[in-house]
Amino acid sequence: MTEFNTKLVHGKPQNDNNTGAVNVPVYNSSTYIYPSVEAKVKYDYARSGNPTRNYLEEQVAGLENGYRGFAFSSGSAAIHAVLAIFKPGDHIIIGKEIYGGTFRLINEFLKRWQLEFTAVDTQNPAEIEAAIKPNTKAIYFESFTNPLLHVTSVKATAEVAKKHHILTIVDNTFLSPYLQRPLDLGADIVIHSATKYLSGHSDVIAGMAVAKNKELADRIYFNQNAIGSTLSPEDSNLVRRGIQTLSVRMDRHLENAKKIVEFLQSRKEIAKIYYPGIEGSKDHEIAAKEADGFGGIVSFELADGLDSTKFVEGTKLIQLAVSLGAVESLIELPYKMTHAELSPEEQLKAGITHQLVRLSVGIEDSKDLIADLAQSLDKLD
Repeated sequence: MTEFNTKLVHGKPQNDNNTGAVNVPVYNSSTYIYPSVEAKVKYDYARSGNPTRNYLEEQVAGLENGYRGFAFSSGSAAIHAVLAIFKPGDHIIIGKEIYGGTFRLINEFLKRWQLEFTAVDTQNPAEIEAAIKPNTKAIYFESFTNPLLHVTSVKATAEVAKKHHILTIVDNTFLSPYLQRPLDLGADIVIHSATKYLSGHSDVIAGMAVAKNKELADRIYFNQNAIGSTLSPEDSNLVRRGIQTLSVRMDRHLENAKKIVEFLQSRKEIAKIYYPGIEGSKDHEIAAKEADGFGGIVSFELADGLDSTKFVEGTKLIQLAVSLGAVESLIELPYKMTHAELSPEEQLKAGITHQLVRLSVGIEDSKDLIADLAQSLDKLD
């Protein structure tokens, strides 16, 4: 069983299922029986291990071609557990456009541990290299940034990291392992908000991390077990079930996103479109080489003078909500919603204007999505 789509459906073969069930059971047990006091058991307490969660972890590790996977109660919990492998005084280079929640974790929590962080433009390997100090331990970035969809070369970044004997950590939420496998490109750890494309149905909060080798896996597992932010059996099963249709969903996301970009390009109300699938940009150049598609997120700016709030509140089929990567299409204003915690100065520095709209393209019929966008744009004239 080597082909990706087959691994999505079947995961790791089950060897302990005596009932003949085609799916792994949901093991709702907080503790496990010891045959004897001296017995060496695989499971003793559910925080340390659960068969349903472990099945998911092994499946995602297989999809990423990694050594071991870990399932967490959220994407933020996964990021926390990974960044917690470092010690006070360590320096980590981060992408300057990482997720706002990750900035919050770093600025309001991890800096209390005396960890040092430097934000750089990770599209520029020279800028990364210039930020490296004697105590630098890792580079952390998002393959596609949120919400402007700037693309960093995993391969080029990993080459710089290896030259200086530091780790490459990639948040690959926007692509999923279906479109890109960062470990194959040289990364050491890959992280996902499994809330998004992996589960794909807006019904679970989850995070995943996959380590390339045993040493890193052991350090992440210690944090997962010690911090205790593990994914429940029920939620593990929801993510597992979602993964089975990942490729089918992603293909539709890509198809719809392409059609919506073409529609937006025809509208005078649109001042700028951010999408790596548009040729002629550095983002497109990198993505075309390192990914098998350009994702299902489309961001765009309305022309000056148009009411962005009226526009996003005017869609009828497309729902006004944060999050992304699910079967239904979602629209939002980053400056008021996902990135509202940033100061106006920080928003401006990050390129987040009052006219910027982020659209998570779902798997509905593209004709209906385009008609909905059109009727809301028409109301702005």
